[in-house]
Amino acid sequence: MHEHFENNNDRTEQQSTGRMYELEYPAPIQFDRESIADEPAVLGEGTSGDGAPSEELPMLVALQGYADAGQAVSSASSHLLAALEHSPVASFKIDELIDYRSRRPGVTIDNSKVVDSEDIRLDLHLVKDTQGRPFLLLSGLEPDLKWGAFSDAVVDLARRGQVGMVASLYSAPMTVPHTRSLVISAHASEASLIRDYHTWDSRMIVPGAAALETEKKLNRHGFETIGFTAHVPHYIAASDYPEATLRLLQAFGEVANRELPLKALEGELERVQRQLQDQVDDSQEIATVVSALEQQYDAEMERMRRKRENNLLQPGQDIPTGEELGAEFEAFLQNMSDEGGSDGGSAGTDGPEENK
Repeated sequence: MHEHFENNNDRTEQQSTGRMYELEYPAPIQFDRESIADEPAVLGEGTSGDGAPSEELPMLVALQGYADAGQAVSSASSHLLAALEHSPVASFKIDELIDYRSRRPGVTIDNSKVVDSEDIRLDLHLVKDTQGRPFLLLSGLEPDLKWGAFSDAVVDLARRGQVGMVASLYSAPMTVPHTRSLVISAHASEASLIRDYHTWDSRMIVPGAAALETEKKLNRHGFETIGFTAHVPHYIAASDYPEATLRLLQAFGEVANRELPLKALEGELERVQRQLQDQVDDSQEIATVVSALEQQYDAEMERMRRKRENNLLQPGQDIPTGEELGAEFEAFLQNMSDEGGSDGGSAGTDGPEENK
């Protein structure tokens, strides 16, 4: 059971949440609690219509605009909405959250007449997996403004909608080759949630984001949170990279116990891999860059493997912990980033992306 913690910011939350979104009517799910603005409550104590405890829903957060290398995050949400049955739950008030001057929506002019403009949305949907099991999907543009009020509103919706775990998706450009297995790293409110993933076991500072602010607020209110980051080859970060989308959705499906339709993404992955291989075959410069990244990647992985084997063979030594292996992997990525800033990295920026 997750607890809702009262604090000095509750009054601010009460004033802000009601202005940020509008609920669909009739709502596709039962909101068993009042808004934060009306009554504090304890998470996990809602009931279904027959008086039985309500099953907690997982929520997936996939916001466009931040950490979306390879368009992995935006493609994840669009794929789910295109492939699965879904119903709108709430829509956020875009005029409160988006700076139109920084992201001017496209406007259609037909025969000298303005006829349409791009529809900018930020919505919460109830989605059903291939087995009919529900989860919530928060998708759309990342807010430019009022991150605090936005994150308070997400907490409000999660609390009222009986959400248990919230997973957020990210993707980042990294100095890794496309010819090796894509890495998913993870962070979470509880270490037990990410034992099977690469983790960052050191203190770091990263650029802020609305999704990260929301994770912080959800943590404060006692929700389980987990963030997945796909490591996209830096030289194709500006192009669609379906493998990153596929691996992110696989990770969410595993932690949320949901079956997601991924066959189409697997087909797209194979198509993009063939295109990339054609570009490598056609350009010696690209082939050289990819080969250098492969050698760095393989050499470091082999070094880590030998170290683990030596530790296992030497009497009296313990098997490396997940934290130790995670630290090794973090050091490996840092080494690759440092080396990428010289020969390999500078050449890589002129690789497959520009020849696409």
